[in-house]
Amino acid sequence: MTAITRFAPSPTGFLHLGHAASALFSTKQAGPDGRFLLRIEDIDQTRCRPGYIDAIYEDLGWLGLQWEEPVRIQSQHFSDYQQVLHRLTDAGLLYPCFCTRKDIQAEIARIGNAPHGPDGAHYPGTCRDCSVSERTDRIAAGESYALRLDMGRALRQVGGPLSWYDRKAGKQEATPEIFGDVVLARKDTPTSYHLSVTHDDHLQGINLVTRGEDLFFASHLHRLLQELLGYDVPEYHHHGLLIGPNGKRFAKRDKSKTLRSMRDEGMTADEVITMTGFV
Repeated sequence: MTAITRFAPSPTGFLHLGHAASALFSTKQAGPDGRFLLRIEDIDQTRCRPGYIDAIYEDLGWLGLQWEEPVRIQSQHFSDYQQVLHRLTDAGLLYPCFCTRKDIQAEIARIGNAPHGPDGAHYPGTCRDCSVSERTDRIAAGESYALRLDMGRALRQVGGPLSWYDRKAGKQEATPEIFGDVVLARKDTPTSYHLSVTHDDHLQGINLVTRGEDLFFASHLHRLLQELLGYDVPEYHHHGLLIGPNGKRFAKRDKSKTLRSMRDEGMTADEVITMTGFV
């Protein structure tokens, strides 16, 4: 199999050493005969900035990486994700949820023993059984809502066990129910990470998804979406995460040392690559 891999950062800040490690790992897995793609995952328009996209190109180029053109920029393809949402809606698998975060927290507290998954407590299903007329009236009244996947109905439609293969962890039985009725779109963000990444990996022919082990559990949900939408199933390789001097993984929210700051301090690309430990 000729490997087709991708590195898909979000332009919400400057790239740090952990990003460099992930990008280098992806190119290494593609190998000299494979293909390496770059994708910009900028669906969160409240946090993403065009300047960070330019910085991504600059930093990866400084590391010596090359990628195919054109780069897929997700914010330019919201209509694609809307079409996918329409398909799931027509199949009866999505429903509008009008609950605020406060509403959800209050209901979870009332229940007292809500199941939990990778994203925290499961949504308690408050809006799942709303009538069509109630949904129509509330949408017409301008109420904000999210689109949730009816997990129970989706699993019944699939009807059988699903699996996926990780090159590090081996064959995995998919258990997407650990997410509950997950949100696939919101009014202010017309798609979710889970929906857009599953669609784009299929569209771009990615057959080896390389990403950090912090996203391991997301693959359970992505495998379900692939089955519901008739998409190809890639192999996966969830690599370890770099740990900083403070014992925590590198992250933008912790203001981890950026590649450009290391460059400004006089470090060479080879020195940074050596620090990643992936090559």
